[in-house]
Amino acid sequence: MWLQRIVTKIADLQEREAEQQQGRKNRPQEPDWIVELGIGNGHPPIEVHAGGCYAAGKRRRSVPRDEARRLLTSGVRACTHCKPDAQLRILD
Repeated sequence: MWLQRIVTKIADLQEREAEQQQGRKNRPQEPDWIVELGIGNGHPPIEVHAGGCYAAGKRRRSVPRDEARRLLTSGVRACTHCKPDAQLRILD
């Protein structure tokens, strides 16, 4: 009986590890640029982030490089942690 429990536990752990590997493999690629959206009518953009920035909020969407540059030059704030304005070479 104990042997059966051990075998079942090992099989469960192997199945869980296989599912986790499959999930990592199927995860969508991280975007290069993120715009954080505000609250309210139309969800105005409030901050631009680089793709892997930990400070990006939950209300966000990915944007292409040109859109990130346009937003930064139009006055949308750049994240102080990942500094997308420096990465995109936008000077004040």
